Amino acid sequence: MTDDLMNQVARACAETGSRADRAQKVADLICHGTGHRWVGLYSVAAGTVALDAWSGPAPPAYPEFPADQGLAGAAIAARDVVLSNDVATDPRYLANSATTGSELIAPVLAGSQVVGTIDLESDRVGAFSEADADLARRLAAAVAPLWTAT
Repeated sequence: MTDDLMNQVARACAETGSRADRAQKVADLICHGTGHRWVGLYSVAAGTVALDAWSGPAPPAYPEFPADQGLAGAAIAARDVVLSNDVATDPRYLANSATTGSELIAPVLAGSQVVGTIDLESDRVGAFSEADADLARRLAAAVAPLWTAT
């Protein structure tokens, strides 16, 4: 399943059409392909994280926020995956949904610059493993063309 998902995401990123449409397709593919409740793709620019696309039951509570806040801010600063398997006890968490139990953020890199993030959320506490973090890193590399292709 992982290779199939990676291939589908890469194809969706390379399609013609608007970046917004491709981002939406990618968010839907990742959400359905991973089985997580909610997936968001965000752009990172000028000190701001801004929603490009999401897939799940409801839009995020914070479609735009400063790039140094939340779990996304921690992932951007670390330039690596940040996961919280119990967001209720994590002071970095910016509440997207009252029913979120776990969240994983993967930064999307263009060279050393963070240009986007992938946000995966689950309603279960303890939902994410190191295998999920590794998959998120691979997905982040696969979606980089959404922000870097001309």
